[in-house]
Amino acid sequence: MRTISAPIGLTKAIRPRRESKPLVSGKKLIAAAAVAVIVLAAALYSMKRSHGSRSAAARPLTPAPDFVLPQIGGQQLRLSSYRGKVVLLDFWATWCYPCRQEIPHFVEMQEKYQDRGLQVIGVSMDDSPEPVPAFMQQFHMNYPVVMGNAKTGELYGGLLGLPITFVLDREGRIIAKHVGATDAEVFEREIVKLLGASSF
Repeated sequence: MRTISAPIGLTKAIRPRRESKPLVSGKKLIAAAAVAVIVLAAALYSMKRSHGSRSAAARPLTPAPDFVLPQIGGQQLRLSSYRGKVVLLDFWATWCYPCRQEIPHFVEMQEKYQDRGLQVIGVSMDDSPEPVPAFMQQFHMNYPVVMGNAKTGELYGGLLGLPITFVLDREGRIIAKHVGATDAEVFEREIVKLLGASSF
């Protein structure tokens, strides 16, 4: 989220008065200042409550769009069949260099957390499946990979770059979206939190 700085006040020169006699009595000045403080405090409280209510009404979690896509090897994979598991859904391609950096970490996570309910699913956005099997073998990919298409990309908001990875909870809702190469520790923290919520 960008933070935009803006001026918070203005000043101007004030000419000294020739008369030393105050135009307004001290009591009136004190009363006016007290009223100003009360009004300001009320405004700040109202703003805080308004902001708090918006935060409390956190955006509802979005169900991950379901799809049925062919796996490398021919079988069909339906995303919704993995309800009950924590899913890491990775959109990638063999030509994507940052994807090559992330995939070994996903392989490790699948091995480490599969018994607790994690399922990594790769969605290849290559133009054809030809280069994918060799890539999977090279990187020892131990999770299913399906062939995505333009419609799949549209379902997930448009894929203007790769990798893009979604973390889904056990109810199939999108908990997080990561655009670009992301530190493995970030994924692991999210996954462990979701697994711990109902795995024991």
